[in-house]
Amino acid sequence: MGRRGTNLIFCILDIFFVNGAYLGALILRFDAAVPAEYLAAYLTLAPDATFLTIVTFYFSGLYRKMWRYASVREIYAILQAVTIANLLVVAVAYILVYPSGAASPLPRSIYPLAWLLNMAFVGASRLSSRSLREMELNGTLALSPGNGRGWGRRLKEFFRVSPRGLSRENNHTGGPAPRRRRVLIVGAGDAGAMVVRELHNHPSLGFEPVGFVDDDPRKKGLYLLDVPILGDRHDIPRLVKELRVDEIIIAMPSVPGRVVRELVEIAKTTGARLKTVPGIYELINGRVSVNQIREVQVEDLLGREPVQLDLEEIASYLTGRVVLVTGAGGSIGSELCRQIARFRPACLVMLDHSENNLFEIESELLERCRGVDAPAELADVRDQAKVEQIFEKYRPQVVFHAAAHKHVPMMERCPEQAVANNVLGTYITAGTALRFQSEIFVLVSTDKAVRPRSVMGATKRAAELVIQYLNEKSRQGNLRTRFAAVRFGNVLGSRGSVIPIFKRQIARGGPVTVTHPEMVRYFMTIPEAVQLIIQAGALARGGEIFVLDMGEPVKILDLARDLIRLSGLVPDRDIEIKITGIRPGEKLKEELFTPQEERTATKNSRIFIARNGDCDPGLAATLLEHLDLGFGLKTPEEALTLLGWLFPGWHAAQGSVCPAAPALSASQPARKLSREQVPVPSCPLDAV
Repeated sequence: MGRRGTNLIFCILDIFFVNGAYLGALILRFDAAVPAEYLAAYLTLAPDATFLTIVTFYFSGLYRKMWRYASVREIYAILQAVTIANLLVVAVAYILVYPSGAASPLPRSIYPLAWLLNMAFVGASRLSSRSLREMELNGTLALSPGNGRGWGRRLKEFFRVSPRGLSRENNHTGGPAPRRRRVLIVGAGDAGAMVVRELHNHPSLGFEPVGFVDDDPRKKGLYLLDVPILGDRHDIPRLVKELRVDEIIIAMPSVPGRVVRELVEIAKTTGARLKTVPGIYELINGRVSVNQIREVQVEDLLGREPVQLDLEEIASYLTGRVVLVTGAGGSIGSELCRQIARFRPACLVMLDHSENNLFEIESELLERCRGVDAPAELADVRDQAKVEQIFEKYRPQVVFHAAAHKHVPMMERCPEQAVANNVLGTYITAGTALRFQSEIFVLVSTDKAVRPRSVMGATKRAAELVIQYLNEKSRQGNLRTRFAAVRFGNVLGSRGSVIPIFKRQIARGGPVTVTHPEMVRYFMTIPEAVQLIIQAGALARGGEIFVLDMGEPVKILDLARDLIRLSGLVPDRDIEIKITGIRPGEKLKEELFTPQEERTATKNSRIFIARNGDCDPGLAATLLEHLDLGFGLKTPEEALTLLGWLFPGWHAAQGSVCPAAPALSASQPARKLSREQVPVPSCPLDAV
């Protein structure tokens, strides 16, 4: 129902309420036996009483409020309006309607009784909207789907002053009081109402909400908690200038990323600082605390909706099972452990070679998931004896292999370490899983494995070949282990990813370094990555490589500019952007599938499978023989020779600084190695 229709209904109700209040007062005063002269006296007064009350309500703003969000402030407004109307009726009655000497004026006790009844009627009608909304949010009344379920219970105080915001003002001592920062709120809904309520309840924060903008034309001109709704998003530049707005808060936590990007594009021309209210899913998974309105983050601006999978449905295969996670202390591995613990596995074994990382995730799960058996094993996936000991001890049924060296420039300098960890470590862990008859093995791979140009990408592609080969061995031997892999793009928020680097550079005052103005990357969030891994375990039938639909790739230069703007600064004026040149091993654009792979869909429209790639069983078997003999694990030159033999079209783009590695100049073409350059051992691969 539109605004005019709602106002008309309230106006009609108020006509009945004011007359019902006076008639009810007469009934109460005379115990239902109202003398005829008093009834006639009221009928004389009724038109004036009705007119004065409706006019007073109108000018008091009762027809311009959004009663779904009514609070104590709205009760005061009703009290004020009813009292003024009642006093005006009394004045008109004694001065104009019942002049001195007129017959049968109303008893004076009628007016306070009518005031009480009118307060009750008007208050009940307005606050019923709030009551219906509360019932809807609590699930006892299903009027509309809504997207603010549980907010009122979850957020008590969620506005935190940022270091660039009011820290100096809050520490102000002496002198005149600092000017309150003026806030324009985008979104006159549940989240917007909560922002205003908290700013009103905590004046010490020093913020003053001056208005809303909302794209719903029915809301324009209304008031939400005494704050006017002034227009839509296109009015933001004008309102910021006219109202001297300091900060803009986006209070629409569930809108798509493209909408946030549009708002950022509009807001960045105003000079006002931009923040956003966190979504409820962020509160649940701990990404933000309940006392925080966070800065707009780059993941809000990726131009696609985040992939949301129903983990409750797909992760049931983890309940009651023994699950092993390698690399459990890393960004992906630790979030994977948190999510797996939700489904009550019989045992969650966390393996990592970093003592500090392993200690942190173990301490966290001991505190948050007290009923889950989650032993921590400090081990290296390259240590075959230790890995076999762990499998013998726990007999894991599901294995998630997230342990890897992932930093491209560092692996260019130390290729033998990349081969040892990413290829040999995968071979040892996956081979042990096959020997101990684990049911599911999922490898965490990367889009850099597609037609690799870096050492890291080549080793991850080799790891994919290893698990595809072992899956074929499992199938031929009628064994139970199913092997699969998942390919990620760049994971936002993971250690060493581009966003933390940009943030550190901005905090230092710049410059922000971008390797090439045309470089683009696929991006996904840590929750998306973990959902994909768990989904892969549920869908795996053996040999698949799962790939998430990550939308269109994003230009790194655009990310840098947006992050600078969201920090309240201007690119190339406050913070310099410096183009440093492509680093060894980097490509301008990553790919998700090799030309030889067949792309097929799954029951989830956002997840695809790469099948029938360039996996040569004989090639993979020979690779494993080399690894068994230790070839490619001792020197950088050996490692590059092995990778060049494995991928004949691969060019090692490395200007290595390792002492034992041959240095290649930027102008010298990379070597193209043949298989004959790698000695094939005479001893066969041990039977699995």
